[in-house]
Amino acid sequence: MTRKGRRLTLIGGALAVVAAAAALILFALRDSVVFFYSPTELTQKTIKPGASLRVGGLVKQGSVHKLGGDKVVFAVTDLKEDVSVSYEGALPDLFREGQGVVVEGALEAPGKFRATNVLAKHDEKYIPRDVADKLKAQGQWKGADAAPAGAAKP
Repeated sequence: MTRKGRRLTLIGGALAVVAAAAALILFALRDSVVFFYSPTELTQKTIKPGASLRVGGLVKQGSVHKLGGDKVVFAVTDLKEDVSVSYEGALPDLFREGQGVVVEGALEAPGKFRATNVLAKHDEKYIPRDVADKLKAQGQWKGADAAPAGAAKP
């Protein structure tokens, strides 16, 4: 075998090893790549308590209860299923009932979530694209604007 042939064989082998490693990593992380789960997806999946993840949806009307200090309990809904969220800390200024929210934290039990971070929308026209798409797919979208999902009107 010539020097050029050995070099091409070595490069080809290295590329095959890198491709196999990338495929294994992507396969192992296939559920972790999701930005957030909707409450319906969360109830359908078998996720172990203590698993760190994100849940996105709307803050359910009438569900926000302040427990004293910085403790608050509320429900995140996709208008099909609800997830009870407990959070201790300062809520974003734009957090309110009926608005889009994504909470980061850990699942405590089925339907119960302990949040470590609450992300709220940035203006009254905005809802996260994934939440809007899921609401549209369920036939629950009530957006009056013709703007594409996730786009804010100027």
